[in-house]
Amino acid sequence: MPSQYIDRGIIKWAPFDALVGYGAMIREMKLRLGKKDKPILSDDQYEELNRKLSLAVLQGIDVEIEYFFEGYIRTTFGKIRKLDRVLGWIILDTFERIQASDITDIIY
Repeated sequence: MPSQYIDRGIIKWAPFDALVGYGAMIREMKLRLGKKDKPILSDDQYEELNRKLSLAVLQGIDVEIEYFFEGYIRTTFGKIRKLDRVLGWIILDTFERIQASDITDIIY
């Protein structure tokens, strides 16, 4: 009579986690491989972003902002509270500050 197979679950993978720092190294490597260069926008794209930004400020519209940060495209949501044109910051109603030069897209 054949014996019933009993799965050892996570225990069978324990030897791979025995090397100190191996797991952390794999996570860091995956993080680095996912990084990308900052997208280069055309003059037309900058004009469109400027138009959307002005409209969002004047009408108080909630916007979704996609921006580049440390190798990744991130997304945030909110109303634009203040534009700091001297330092180039956009401050949202959540007090999140985004560098205007890092913005890749604004969605209403």
